[in-house]
Amino acid sequence: MAGNMGMEQLIPIVNKLQDAFTQLGVHMQLDLPQIAVVGGQSAGKSSVLENFVGRDFLPRGSGIVTRRPLILQLINSATEHAEFLHCKGKKFTDFDEVRREIEGETDRITGSNKGISNIPINLRVYSPNVLNLTLIDLPGMTKVPIGDQPADIEHQIRAMIMQFIKRDNSLILAVTPANQDLANSDALKLAKDVDPAGVRTIGVITKLDLMDEGTDAREILENKLLPLRRGYIGVVNRSQKDIEGRKDIMAALGAERKFFLSHPSYRHMADRLGTPYLQRVLNQQLTNHIRDTLPGLRDKLQKQLLALEKDVEQFKHFRPDDPSIKTKAMLQMIQQLQSDFERTIEGSGSAQINTLELSGGAKINRLFHERFPFELVKMEFDEKELRREIAFAIRNIHGIRVGLFTPDMAFEAIVKKQIARLKEPCLKCVDLVVTELSNVVRFCTEKMSRYPRLREETERIITSYVRNREQLCKDHLVLLVDCELAYMNTNHEDFIGFANAQQSTENSNKAGRKLGNQVIRKGWMCIHNLGIMKGGSRDYWFVLTSESISWFKDEEEREKKYMLPLDGLKLRDVEQGFMSRRHTFALFNPEGRNVYKDYKQLELSCETQDEVDTWKASFLRAGVYPEKSTDQSNGDEGGNEGTSSMDPMLERQVETIRNLVDSYMKIVTKTTRDLVPKTIMYLIINDAKNFINGELLAHLYASGDQSSMMEESPEEALKREEMLRMYHACKEALRIIGDVSMATVSTPVPPPVKNDWLASGLDNPRLSPPSPGGPRRGMPPQSGSLGGGGGGSRAPPPPPATGRPAPAIPSRPGPDQGQRGPPSLPGRPQGQAGLPPPLIPSRR
Repeated sequence: MAGNMGMEQLIPIVNKLQDAFTQLGVHMQLDLPQIAVVGGQSAGKSSVLENFVGRDFLPRGSGIVTRRPLILQLINSATEHAEFLHCKGKKFTDFDEVRREIEGETDRITGSNKGISNIPINLRVYSPNVLNLTLIDLPGMTKVPIGDQPADIEHQIRAMIMQFIKRDNSLILAVTPANQDLANSDALKLAKDVDPAGVRTIGVITKLDLMDEGTDAREILENKLLPLRRGYIGVVNRSQKDIEGRKDIMAALGAERKFFLSHPSYRHMADRLGTPYLQRVLNQQLTNHIRDTLPGLRDKLQKQLLALEKDVEQFKHFRPDDPSIKTKAMLQMIQQLQSDFERTIEGSGSAQINTLELSGGAKINRLFHERFPFELVKMEFDEKELRREIAFAIRNIHGIRVGLFTPDMAFEAIVKKQIARLKEPCLKCVDLVVTELSNVVRFCTEKMSRYPRLREETERIITSYVRNREQLCKDHLVLLVDCELAYMNTNHEDFIGFANAQQSTENSNKAGRKLGNQVIRKGWMCIHNLGIMKGGSRDYWFVLTSESISWFKDEEEREKKYMLPLDGLKLRDVEQGFMSRRHTFALFNPEGRNVYKDYKQLELSCETQDEVDTWKASFLRAGVYPEKSTDQSNGDEGGNEGTSSMDPMLERQVETIRNLVDSYMKIVTKTTRDLVPKTIMYLIINDAKNFINGELLAHLYASGDQSSMMEESPEEALKREEMLRMYHACKEALRIIGDVSMATVSTPVPPPVKNDWLASGLDNPRLSPPSPGGPRRGMPPQSGSLGGGGGGSRAPPPPPATGRPAPAIPSRPGPDQGQRGPPSLPGRPQGQAGLPPPLIPSRR
C-alpha cells in the first residue's frame, strides 16, 4: 500500500515531542492545520485527498458523490483501523467496507436521489503511517438542483464549505479541473473570500490528461497566468475506469509521473507537479507550522525548567538511606526555623512576606498597642454606678455618725475594686499573644513538611515550652495587679491629691483629649442606616479627627457627605444581621439625642473584626469611649435612694473621691499598659526565641530516634521523584526541540502576488471578459489565453467550427518564449492578433 513518505518522516519528530511532553504532563498544543478540499462537482477532490493519505477508501462516481462533509481525523497509532462516530465501538480494518459505510451513512440522511446534508460524517483512521491531522472532504459546488436537492443548493453548499474553511488554521486546496475555465473557478473565489492574502490557499489543477489535444495549462502551472501566492500544482488522478479496474495508487502515481515526464509542455517542471509534490508541499506546511509552534513551546519549557531548578537543587544528589544526609538536613531545617522565627517576630523581612494580613510580630504589636488598650478602656467604670458605690461607701464608713471629713478609706475601697478588674484584660492579652505565637511556629515549620514526624515533634516541644512560659507570665501579671492592690501610692507625682480633687472630671477629660483638630485615621467603612431609598447601606471614605468624623464619596475627599462632631458620643457593638459577614458597631448619644439626621445612632461596619478593633482604638484616641455593659435594672431604687437623697456635704465628698479615683486609676492604667507588653515580651516571646536558638536541638535529640524522626512522608518521596522526573523530562524536551529545529527546514511564505484578477473576474462570473478593444486592454489576452484552455474543453458541445481556432492559442509553447513572460500584455496579441475575438463567443 502506498503511503505518504513525507508524512512518515514527520511522524517520528511529532511523536518524540509528544512523548517528551506527555512525560512532563504538559499539554502540547501543536494544533496541526486541517486540510480542506474545495471545488466543483467531479473536480477530483476526493482523489486528491485519498492520494494525500495514501489509502483508497472514498466513494467515487460521476455527478455529486460527496453529499455530506466528511471530517477525516488521522490519528497516529500502532495498529491500522478505522472508526465512525455513528458506529461507536466498531472497528473497520477493510477500507472497502469503510467506503460502503460512507455511502450507506450518506444515503441514510440524504436519501438516494442526490440529496445533500450539512451533517458531517466523522471518520477516524488510526495508522502508524499518519500524523494527527484533520482532512475535510466537502461536497462539490453546483448551481442547478437535481433530484431531491433544494432550490437554493448553491447557497447551502457555499455556507457548508465556508464554515470549514474560515478557520485560521485550515489549509485550502482549491481544486479546479484543467478542462474548466480557471477565471470562473468557484473554489478560488471562496478561498479568496476567507483568505484574501492567499497565505492558506494552494491551487490544485486536476484532469490535465483530459485537456483537448494541442492545449495545455503550462502558463497557469508556472503561475504566470492568473497567479496565486502559493501557486498551482498539477495532478493526474485515476480515472473512473482505473478505479473500477482496481488500479493501485502506486501504479497510478507511476502513470502520473510518466505523463508529466513525457508531455512536452510539462517536462521541464515535472519535479514540481504530481501527487508526490503536492504531498511534499503539504508536509512542508505542516513542518512550517510545527517549527512556528516550537519557540512558544521552548519558552514555556524554559520557564518551567527555571522554576524547577531551585527546588531540584537539593534533590539532585539526594540518597534517602544516607544517615549523614539526614543529620545535615535536620540541622539545616532547625537553623532555617530559627532564622524564620526571628524574622517573623522581629520583622527584619524575608522572601515570604505576607501581603494579605498582619501576622507574626506585626500582629502582636497591634495586640499590644490597639487591642489591649481598648480592652482596658472597656473595663473602665460606669459613671453613674461609680458615684452610687462611692456614696454607699462613704455612708457605710461613717456608720451612725455624721461624717465631717471625706474618708480616705472610701477612696481605697473603690480603687481596689477597679484595679482588681484589670486582671481580665491582662490575661486575655496573654492568650491572644500565645495564639499568634502558635500560628508563627506552625508557619515556620511548614518547610519541615517533608519530614512529618520531625515537624510534629518540633511543634510539640516548642508549644509545650510556650505553654509553660504562658502560665509563668500570667502568674507574673496577676502578681503585678496584686502589687498595685497592696499599696496605694498617693504620693505619686501624677496623683492630683486632695487639694485639687474638687476640679470637675469632665473639664479635666476635655482638657486631656484636646489634640488640636488633628487627623487620627482614614479608611473605608459602610454606613448601614441610610434608608431604603439609598439601598440601605453604602461604602464611604471616613476621616476621623480628634473633634469630628467626616465621610466622603471617595478617597480623593472632594465631595464631603457629612461631618459629625464627636462631643458626647459613645460606641456600642451591634449584632450582625442574619447572613451578614460584616462586623458592625454604632456611634450614639447616651442622652438619647439624634446623632445623624433622624437616627439615634450611626451604624458603621467593616469586613473584618481586626478593622473594627483598629477603628475602635482610633475612636479612643479621639475621646469616644465604649458603652459600659452594666445591668441598669440592678438596684435602681437603691440608686435613687443613694443619689437623689444626698445632702450637699455628701455630694461634695462623692465628687472629691470620684476625682481622686479617676486620677489614681489613670496612673495604674498607664503603668499596666506599659508593663504588660514588656512582661509578655520578656517571659514568653524573647524566652521562646532563646529556647529555639539554644535548646530546641538538644530536646529533639533527647526525644527519640533521629533516623525514624527523619523518615520522609510517602507524599514527599513521591513529590521528590516527580520533581526529578519533570526536571529531566523538561531538559529532554528542550533537547528534542533543538534537534527538531536542526533536522527540519522552514520555508518562507511566498511574496504576495497581484491577484485582483480573481476578485474582478468573479464579481460577475457570468459576464464575458471585456473585448480587446475595450478600455482594459491588458485583460483580454489573459482571459482569452485562459479561454484557450477553456475553449478547447468546451468546444465539443458546440459545432466544431466555433472550437477550431482554440487549439492554436495554447500551442504557444512553439512560438517565441519572450512573449510568454509575465504578462507584458499589450505585446502579446501581436503574434495572435486574429485569435482572441473568435474565442470570446466560444466561452459563452
